[in-house]
Amino acid sequence: MRLQPLPAFDDNYIWTLSDASGRAVVVDPGQAAPVLAAADAGLTPAAILLTHHHADHIGGVEALLARWPDLPVFAPDDPRIPQATVRVGDGETVGIEGWRFAVMAVPGHTRSHIAFHGHGHLFSGDTLFSLGCGRMFEGTAAQMLASLDRLAALPADTLVCCGHEYSQSNAAFARVVDPDNAALRRREQEILDMRSVSRPTLPVALASELDCNPFLRVDADAVRAAASHEAGTALTDRVDVFAALRRWKDGFRA
Repeated sequence: MRLQPLPAFDDNYIWTLSDASGRAVVVDPGQAAPVLAAADAGLTPAAILLTHHHADHIGGVEALLARWPDLPVFAPDDPRIPQATVRVGDGETVGIEGWRFAVMAVPGHTRSHIAFHGHGHLFSGDTLFSLGCGRMFEGTAAQMLASLDRLAALPADTLVCCGHEYSQSNAAFARVVDPDNAALRRREQEILDMRSVSRPTLPVALASELDCNPFLRVDADAVRAAASHEAGTALTDRVDVFAALRRWKDGFRA
């Protein structure tokens, strides 16, 4: 399998996972043009996977269906994704010739957000980012933390393929929260080196995120202490720690 992130908009990634013949699943095509360009270079879409309803993740679907009208579109059960041809939910399996993905409900960023896990890859949409997580537009802190806990329990060698190139700005926040984390310092330098030559910082091994991402480390003493200091009160409940981190990140400027 060949994984390729196709840049879209200012910082989105459309992910493709191809077999040896060039047939590929296409994840969250917010724009059609990058996929059409890849098709001109030999890629043949076999299916579209959608994690959530936001326009920067589904906006290119109609144009792709205009070119490939029989292309199956797997998406959560949400009327805000009218292009879906197959609705899928938690615990189901997406089976396409050559691919199988487990569907995981991960509400928080949106109420119907799902992730796809298979072939050693996690397509996490806007739930889990490298060194960060999505904003909670439609969910609660408890929901979002539970979703992140589910993703964190996947095999450590899983490659996280998220929807945006936010790693550098997330690293700046993470270093404020957890400045003595040596693994985080190494990951931040790696990110800076990659971005200096316009390379994607993704995918990233889940093991790295478990070591470095403060939103996956709410039980770590350093992260809990930093969140408590920011909140101005001692936080012991892990949901409260997560909520304080998310509020802090929402207003953070590097």
